Amino acid sequence: MQKPPTLQAHAIDNLQFIRDTMSRASRFTAIPGWGGVVMGASALVTTAIATRRSGTMEWTLWWIGDAVVAVAIALVAMSRKARRLELSLFDAPAKRFALAYVPALAAGAVLTPVFIENGLIARLPGCWLLLYGVAITGGGTLSVRVVPLLGVLFIALGMAAFVAPAAYGDAFMAVGFGGLHIVFGFIIARNYGG
Repeated sequence: MQKPPTLQAHAIDNLQFIRDTMSRASRFTAIPGWGGVVMGASALVTTAIATRRSGTMEWTLWWIGDAVVAVAIALVAMSRKARRLELSLFDAPAKRFALAYVPALAAGAVLTPVFIENGLIARLPGCWLLLYGVAITGGGTLSVRVVPLLGVLFIALGMAAFVAPAAYGDAFMAVGFGGLHIVFGFIIARNYGG
């Protein structure tokens, strides 16, 4: 015959259940506001350089390089903010955020060479803005309230970039990856702890 669980074992099981429930319900709050500002500044510098090479492979390489820089900035800023807030980037909220955020970015990585091979380099701004907006909106539903709004604005810019003449691609990139990151970066930094 099996012994009934002790009071202590029952209490430990209940605490574990409560911790798991709270972890599943919590939001990912390590979105880096100041990191967004720096990412936006980087995008504005890239716009100034890449504008002179619009619609070329060199233009594409500048923007891919900026994306790599932006990822590095985001990871460092997110890590610092998480450490300051005593959060782990390996807890359930961060994992759920990544699961919602990464697929749209992966789709952009897959579609970029497809656009290049089909002579659609001038239409990459619409693709990138749209998919980045989907990534932010998806991840943002698991984060602070202002993040999904940022994603929706990126989606709107991406759609507008597809409708507008291709010659305006650099302007859309500057407004989205530059301006929106800076504005929302300041909002997040001011209202959500850096």
